[in-house]
Amino acid sequence: MRFKGQTTYLHQQNRQKKGVLLVNLGTPDAPDAASLRRYLREFLSDPRVVEVPRLLWLAILYFFILPFRPQKSAKLYRSIWTDQGSPLLAITKQQQQALQEKCDAYYTKDDVTIAMGMRYGNPSIKSALKELADNNVRDITVLPLYPQYSGATSGSTFDAVAKELTNYRWVPSLKFINGYHTHPLYISAVANSIASYIKKSGCADKIIFSYHGVPQRYLEQGDPYYCFCKQTTRLVAEQLALDDSIIMTTFQSRFGKAAWLQPYTDVTLKSLAQEGHQHVAVICPGFAADCLETLEEITEENKTYFIQAGGTTFDYIPCLNNQNDHIDMMFSLIGDN
Repeated sequence: MRFKGQTTYLHQQNRQKKGVLLVNLGTPDAPDAASLRRYLREFLSDPRVVEVPRLLWLAILYFFILPFRPQKSAKLYRSIWTDQGSPLLAITKQQQQALQEKCDAYYTKDDVTIAMGMRYGNPSIKSALKELADNNVRDITVLPLYPQYSGATSGSTFDAVAKELTNYRWVPSLKFINGYHTHPLYISAVANSIASYIKKSGCADKIIFSYHGVPQRYLEQGDPYYCFCKQTTRLVAEQLALDDSIIMTTFQSRFGKAAWLQPYTDVTLKSLAQEGHQHVAVICPGFAADCLETLEEITEENKTYFIQAGGTTFDYIPCLNNQNDHIDMMFSLIGDN
């Protein structure tokens, strides 16, 4: 029996698919002040990123940071910008494509859809979730591309996904991968990168594992990020049988006057050169794709610090980017979930 005005819905007749949402931090749309101002406004307004009383912080942000910092940041972005745009965005697109191809080869084609969203900037998490919904995806695995969990990164990603899904009448099944800092395939991929470097260039006096920093008080308030970074370094060093005297864990990209996780990468590099170490290699295992913090801050700014302090050879070991073993690791992660 059918009643007047009744609508026939086809929800159950459409084949429902699985999807993966890859999320990275984000990037401005262009290397200019206006784009940086939009990007920094969104990024630095996140209470997970800056845990300062809101009214005080918003006053600082709008009156002291946004009027001045975008112009400086735009200059830095211009130094790494490519024909494909931001390196972070271009590489994440490559990762998305490679993972999609691997899923298409393993599963029935079109059974799994890989979407990509940025926590800040474009393409947004909102647009990526819409892409999955339009492809009739009802089962989503969210993979933030941050190996070591922190509330400021993976936690913030969960907030953004959950907030967007409050607008959905039919919320999909959701699985959230909040980190993979000890995953065997991740450890092996990082170790493989270092082993390839050593085979080509020899072993440096020091191999520095440089991770993005967070304020020290985050650790004191229970954020596990520092411990996870240390675990990653230890596991990679063990796999390579590297002596403890060769490796160091440091933290970069600090902002403001408060104490951040230490030792600081820039201070460490200056000290090593002053102590007579002539050859260092730096790897950034906390970044899934090369970006401003690796291509400019490490290979330009920090290299300059080391050389000016008396060092002679500074090597940078690239991020895992779209290497086959990195894509294999992502595939394993989503398969486990």
